[in-house]
Amino acid sequence: MLKKSLFVVALVAMLAVMAQAGEIKTHSWPTGGYVPLKITEIPVTMDVGYWVKIKDQDKLKIKLAQNSIHEYQGCDDMTVQCNFDVVLSCSISGNGNVPGKYSCSLSQTEIYSPGATVDVCATLKEADLSATPGGTNNIQVATVIINVVPM
Repeated sequence: MLKKSLFVVALVAMLAVMAQAGEIKTHSWPTGGYVPLKITEIPVTMDVGYWVKIKDQDKLKIKLAQNSIHEYQGCDDMTVQCNFDVVLSCSISGNGNVPGKYSCSLSQTEIYSPGATVDVCATLKEADLSATPGGTNNIQVATVIINVVPM
């Protein structure tokens, strides 16, 4: 009798350990019909990447206009959209068509999500027009590059 009792206690203990969360162990379904029963909950997660978009970037153009002798400046509005706070910066490089000292600037550098409109400007000082034919229109003289980093 003692052996049978120990066997039953061991069997019940083993079944209790086996019936862990996420399992349903039964000989018959506990409801009248086959109704779904919740057995567990699983959290679902995802990673959302950073994104920054310069809206209508193919339409952006900076047209330099003469401010004074050998000095030119131009600006354009740039719409920035982002899902995180960013810091913008700019750099400019001349392509050799009109030598001089090029610089660029932004009206604001700290952009908070969801974005803002920023004036991007280019300046050319000490422009050497001696190799450029007079009356030349829309000649590309430089390229402005916009850089972005998280704030």
